[in-house]
Amino acid sequence: MISFSPKLGIDLGTTNVLVFVPGRGVVLNEPSVVAVSTETNKVLAIGAEAKAMIGRTPDSITAYRPMKDGVIADYRVTEAMLRYFIRKALGKWNMFKPTVLISVPAGVTSTEKRAVIEAAAKAGAANAFVVKEPILAAIGAGIPIQEALGRMVADIGGGTIDVAVISLGGIVSSTSVKCAGTKLDRAIVDYVKKKYNLAIGDKTAEEIKIQIGSAVPVNEELAMNVKGRDLVSGLPRTIELKTNEVVQAMSRELREMMGAIRKVLQETPPELASDIIDNGIILTGGTSQLRHLPELVFRRTGVQSKLAQDAYFCVARGTGIALKHLNTYQKSIISKR
Repeated sequence: MISFSPKLGIDLGTTNVLVFVPGRGVVLNEPSVVAVSTETNKVLAIGAEAKAMIGRTPDSITAYRPMKDGVIADYRVTEAMLRYFIRKALGKWNMFKPTVLISVPAGVTSTEKRAVIEAAAKAGAANAFVVKEPILAAIGAGIPIQEALGRMVADIGGGTIDVAVISLGGIVSSTSVKCAGTKLDRAIVDYVKKKYNLAIGDKTAEEIKIQIGSAVPVNEELAMNVKGRDLVSGLPRTIELKTNEVVQAMSRELREMMGAIRKVLQETPPELASDIIDNGIILTGGTSQLRHLPELVFRRTGVQSKLAQDAYFCVARGTGIALKHLNTYQKSIISKR
């Protein structure tokens, strides 16, 4: 029997949107950026095309992220973005409205959840479900969440770090802190400005973080040439930045992220805490790929932690698996329209 309603899983992130189609995998991975004309209020570009415009637009165009800290900050623009991604993933010849499952941060309010569901419905979804990110991350990382065992997941993306202890398919304790990848980038921008009197953009900061960044100081440092604008002379200038400087730049934000993990551990019932000591903490999400992050988690909590396989795609993969087995994960799926 052929089901005509196509299925889509959407990892709706602050920095990137990933679209997963069961049977095909991740079909789209684009920045959650929208370029809007300030004069006509029209959406001009979405995704990769819009991200290329950040910091390079004339006054009449603004390129920005409609998702802030993992939740909808601009409703109209998010809807346009969702419509674009749904259409692009299904192809323009698709006649049927899809069933869509979307990830939301663990600390999302019911109003924010409703906003996501309504935006998806307006963007052309027949049914829209929302599931909390840590649950999807756990499913995508291959953790059997239905068992009576405590499992801990820290999903670190661009806008939020979502930490949760999951047992019997539900969240036992969780927290969602608005400090993750983008905050680390900002910290690098501020550090370079303060120490070297050099202005760099968020995009450059992100490259620094990925290429030479680390969660703990290292003996063998990596170095990178960073170009920016001298704040005194106003002229372009290049400096050399090293790993341990980047560690120093990000230290406050990393402390806040570790605080989120510790908070959830402190609230975990003793029975489940012993399971977590046995199984360790699973790290997922793009920012969890920062060098030596598992080591930092171990230093701060005393619990071993490991990076999930394909950490970046865990939530997206989780949406696909949950869509395939909607009945199994019924308890974890929040609401639908």
